[in-house]
Amino acid sequence: MSRLSRVTDTGVGRVLRARVGGWLRMLRQDLWTVRADPLPPSTWLRWLPHGMLCLAAFGITLGDAAQLNDNGHLDAGYAFLLALGHGVAVILAMWRPVPAWWLSTAVTVVTAVSVYVRMEPEYVFTWPWTAAGIVAQLLALLLLTLRVPTRVSAEALAVTVLVTLLLEGVAGSGTRYQPTGVIAMTLFTVVVVLGTALRGRREARAQLVEQTTLTAEERTRRTLLEERSRIARELHDVVAHHMSVISIQAQVAPHLVENPPDELRENLAGIRQNALEALIELRRVLGVLRSEQAGPGEPPTDHAPQPTLDRLDTLVENTRAAGREVVTDIQGERRPLPPGVELSAYRIVQEALSNALRHAPGARITVRLGYEPDGLEVEIVNGRPTGPPPPSTGAGHGLLGMRERVAMLGGTMTAHPWHWDGFKVTAFLPDT
Repeated sequence: MSRLSRVTDTGVGRVLRARVGGWLRMLRQDLWTVRADPLPPSTWLRWLPHGMLCLAAFGITLGDAAQLNDNGHLDAGYAFLLALGHGVAVILAMWRPVPAWWLSTAVTVVTAVSVYVRMEPEYVFTWPWTAAGIVAQLLALLLLTLRVPTRVSAEALAVTVLVTLLLEGVAGSGTRYQPTGVIAMTLFTVVVVLGTALRGRREARAQLVEQTTLTAEERTRRTLLEERSRIARELHDVVAHHMSVISIQAQVAPHLVENPPDELRENLAGIRQNALEALIELRRVLGVLRSEQAGPGEPPTDHAPQPTLDRLDTLVENTRAAGREVVTDIQGERRPLPPGVELSAYRIVQEALSNALRHAPGARITVRLGYEPDGLEVEIVNGRPTGPPPPSTGAGHGLLGMRERVAMLGGTMTAHPWHWDGFKVTAFLPDT
């Protein structure tokens, strides 16, 4: 039984020694360091905190030197050296808070010992912390707490409290000094709690800004994918139409030639078969895209043909029916364009008119189509609104969709404010 007790005691002792050793190593890593932790830069008053702290350090140095020389009966040079240590600690805390806190604490211990051995019964001295020493230690702890983890701040506060208790405990109670340990420890605790709260608030705001940025980026990315899916769905309809035409032409072509050779029949049959297979695959893709576009429990979107510029007049009339003045201007000789260009031009005009209806109430709208030899120029301009726009909850997909369509066709687009609070959208869509 005794051997078992010895073995158990030895195991418990090892555990305790391991824990104490771990705590000591953690304290050494946290507090025995000279790493740099500069103050976070400000935007418009970047150097104001530094200037205020330098001014405070100057006042601490003068006040502490005067008190140590007059009431502490220290030599003027020695008193100024100790006071300068407190001032330097405040300035050093702006870049290296942990070494600055060590310096302030060490200067306080040296000051307390130097003053205590020279105390006389007829003088009452604030001890072990002088008034200037308390201010210096408060600033050092505050600057430390603002930039280091909470654990390190708690360790620094614990060491400060322990040093204060040891000084007053060794000296004992006497009539030769006025104790400042209680008020100093109270103030130190308050400033550490305040600094921890401010640091936590700053970190929370930084995380909120980061999360807001990520959310905005994710929303933009999702919007871009939605617009690309919509464009792909519409263009798949156009491609499917062309594949249907190819299949029909390949089927009819042999009947247009008298006694067509077998090679021609085989080639046309192969063309028709490939076109039918491609058409089947396109229909499958279209079905997937339409089912993804529809919400849960909703039927898939209809298979109506995609609009072209032939429906531009209907689109303009619908806008006029909403009470808006719309002027159309067709320049150049109107001619058929590739289906992708027709569809993209129609959608650009549609989005621009919708934006004008939402954001420019009462404004006059001009739609201009310019048929160029190498493409189509689309321009939509709205004038100055006659009243404030209603609040909008949309995500602003219109311009993004326009740019995606223009980029897909290899064109160019600009969208910018126009004269007197108006807005102008210009796009060029090449037809090659």
